[in-house]
Amino acid sequence: MSEHHPQHPLLAVDAGQTGIKTRLLSADGAVQEWLFPGVFTNQPLLPQLATVVAEVIRVTGSAPHTVSLGVSGLTDADVEAEALLQHPDLTDVRRVVATHDSVTSYLGVLGDQYGTVVAAGTGVVTLGVGPQHSARVDGWGHIMGDAGSGFWIGREALDAVMRAHDGRGPATSLAAPMQERWPDLETAYVHLQAAHDRVRTVASFAAQVAEAAAAGDAVAQRICRDAAAELALAATAALRVVDAPADAAVGAVGGVFGSDAIRDAFIDAVRAERPDARFVPPRGSGLDGCVALAGLGQDHPLRERFADVTRG
Repeated sequence: MSEHHPQHPLLAVDAGQTGIKTRLLSADGAVQEWLFPGVFTNQPLLPQLATVVAEVIRVTGSAPHTVSLGVSGLTDADVEAEALLQHPDLTDVRRVVATHDSVTSYLGVLGDQYGTVVAAGTGVVTLGVGPQHSARVDGWGHIMGDAGSGFWIGREALDAVMRAHDGRGPATSLAAPMQERWPDLETAYVHLQAAHDRVRTVASFAAQVAEAAAAGDAVAQRICRDAAAELALAATAALRVVDAPADAAVGAVGGVFGSDAIRDAFIDAVRAERPDARFVPPRGSGLDGCVALAGLGQDHPLRERFADVTRG
């Protein structure tokens, strides 16, 4: 995706659960990037986001004119954007544009094409955009959603290991990485439940599932197939709900799709229902989408999904 250089300094913030990526674009074309720890979606977002912006201001010595954010777990863009603009550490920021990260993922991956984007990392969310409207599918958090996400895969892996340990399921090589973290499997659940970052901890096992599947572990392969089926179900549901054209574009982004087994099974499952769908490589990233968000007009089809607040 070609970079857009704004008239005024722009700070793009792609705030996911795994990490917060930031990019500062100056009017003269200079670009700086920083990476911060991910957001905790079970905690207030405002102080977490304000801390990141304030740190960039501290490092650079000046405030950006505009802050454009795509945020995991965002429920009210208008409220968060207004509150961030009024935060005492951000008094020199003039404009805040905020949305859920499903929107910035879509903009980064597909731009202005009709279709759907599945963004699968620690969590997962899908956004579909058709000629008349857009629709979000899943992204409802690890307790009541996020099917096929890194957390979902990790949770399936831990369940499989404990089933094997009990004699309720087949043996799996996934026991080894679990025991590296918790040598005594029978007390693992106690340590996990007490961990403040248990969502990320569970999601971290998704990488081991992908490796085990590639090495031929049948349990891991089953988990990958099931994850792909869930992600494909979300993609086809989004296309159907927004009445996307038959040849709509389909994009897939995020660490979960780093697994060849999951990506290939995902494509096969989507094609089984939407044979004419076009699988396209990402134009850019969610961070690119945050940059694009700042340039969207009031008449854009995604207008209802983002807030644009300017200091009076």
